[in-house]
Amino acid sequence: MAGETQRIAAIKNPFELLRAATVRLAEAQQEVTELSRLRQRVISELHEQGMSYAQIAAEAGLTRGRIHQLKQSAPAPEGAFLGNARLIIATPLKQEAGNARPVLAAEDFAAAQRLGDLARSYKLEPSFEHVPIGGEIDLNREDMIVICGPRLSSHVAGVLAQDPSICFERAPDGPWTLRDREAGVAYRSGMDSEPALNSDVAYLGRLPRPDGQGLVMVLTGIHPQGTLGVVHLIVNDLADLYQQAGTGRFSVLLNVDYNPQDNEPVRVRLLSPFYRHEAD
Repeated sequence: MAGETQRIAAIKNPFELLRAATVRLAEAQQEVTELSRLRQRVISELHEQGMSYAQIAAEAGLTRGRIHQLKQSAPAPEGAFLGNARLIIATPLKQEAGNARPVLAAEDFAAAQRLGDLARSYKLEPSFEHVPIGGEIDLNREDMIVICGPRLSSHVAGVLAQDPSICFERAPDGPWTLRDREAGVAYRSGMDSEPALNSDVAYLGRLPRPDGQGLVMVLTGIHPQGTLGVVHLIVNDLADLYQQAGTGRFSVLLNVDYNPQDNEPVRVRLLSPFYRHEAD
């Protein structure tokens, strides 16, 4: 038996053994899922480079039938854009005037649930939590997506400040805007324009965590309608996003046109290129 299995088997208390075995089984399943994803990604990359499945099988010491089976049974590689195993999805609580309890915007809730459903389809295990009032949250965790902007969390603002290509900034008359530093253009939400438009501007990026030991994904609209647009893009174009950005550092700006009756996106388009940020 492997060392960890031997350790668990030696536990005398049956309830402690049961708990330890359950935790280890969950961890092992996550490892199996990720290894399957990596294996499928390598097979796809080799095939795209011009190798036949028969050649890949011969080099790997497997049969051609086994290669086809592995390719079809493993989770698609683009799931790695979201995370590797256990995905943490965090949404911000807000304090509304006249309401004693913190609330979660309906759009943020919908965005988190849609991301969770997408994650499950790629055999990831999502969990959900809130950025509390005040904005304090531990961002130094693996496989984390934060649906939040700088206004509601100084912790998230600190992460966003590391983006060399895009930044949030206040317009002279007050509203938040998103600036493409590379192009020298500031984008204002249609909701804050005159006359008002049924459109918003949104941000999607993967940036260094505060501890510098990994990356965290941040997505948000200037308004909640933009957040739904980002998630719409992720759900419908995940393979392309993975091809454009992989699992590294990047950021991009989006324009989101939405239906004012239900705030659902009707058109999402890129306002900037995918800026790939090289690590220092």
